[in-house]
Amino acid sequence: MPSPTPPAVNQPISIETVAIVGAGTMGLGIAQVCVQHGLPTILFDINADMLPKAQQAIAAGLGKLVEKQKISPAERDAALARLTLTDQLAEVRADLVVEAVVERLDVKQQLFRQLAEQNPATSIFASNTSSLPITRLAAGIPHPERVVGMHFFNPAPIMKLVEVISGVATAPAVADAVFALAERLGKRPVRAADAPGFIVNRVARHYYVEGLKLAEEQVAPLEVIDELLESAGFRMGPFRLMDLIGVDSNYLVTSAMFEAFHFDAKFRPSRLQQQKVDAGHHGRKSGRGFYEYPPAGAAKN
Repeated sequence: MPSPTPPAVNQPISIETVAIVGAGTMGLGIAQVCVQHGLPTILFDINADMLPKAQQAIAAGLGKLVEKQKISPAERDAALARLTLTDQLAEVRADLVVEAVVERLDVKQQLFRQLAEQNPATSIFASNTSSLPITRLAAGIPHPERVVGMHFFNPAPIMKLVEVISGVATAPAVADAVFALAERLGKRPVRAADAPGFIVNRVARHYYVEGLKLAEEQVAPLEVIDELLESAGFRMGPFRLMDLIGVDSNYLVTSAMFEAFHFDAKFRPSRLQQQKVDAGHHGRKSGRGFYEYPPAGAAKN
């Protein structure tokens, strides 16, 4: 039975083991970062078929670091040895559990409730949400002071920024522990208050929304919009970036922010993007989004 004792929120908290829930692009990326930096890490997904693919992707990611001479083959092997894969939620026990599941409040809350039943009260529950309120996520969770936002950016092994978001109930020592862990992982953590979209997604949302409006109004083809913005200095145009992030994930974030800002028109989701989601054109991960992508391993001419 989990301990009824709440976390020692007035004392420093040490995080030595991590569990990631969700073996999609974000979850496996976070897992790679953790094992690379010495943390025993459990990677869980309810879909057992996701786990071998995640393991292969993590091995490939670490392999690229070996090729670039950023880590040694021995360090790669040690990192992979720290990774545990499971499709049994009962095995998800750690000092820190990071959820990287679908961007739905009810799903994340139910997950945290289940995890609270099998983890001690000292375990920290972190959400990788892009936009959902941490305060609402923590509501109804035993010891809500240990719930915090830990928002990585895609691709997690490369992107340095991590937003650490405190909800109304989040204990300062919990936020401090997650902030320190992000630094240990070689990231650049930034503290944010619990506001819709936090910092980056609130500012960046208009990059996507206005790009979609331009395409809907036929001001220019989406390829031209991407090319012009990349020529202006952006690393990726909005459509290529949505394909990388996941058109479906991006659409859910926009929809959540539209609701959070009381249906302010400037956050209104695009019908064009909704059609892509409805058609299953979710971007790179599905092979088609605003652009088409060859299957992995396909020959290039």
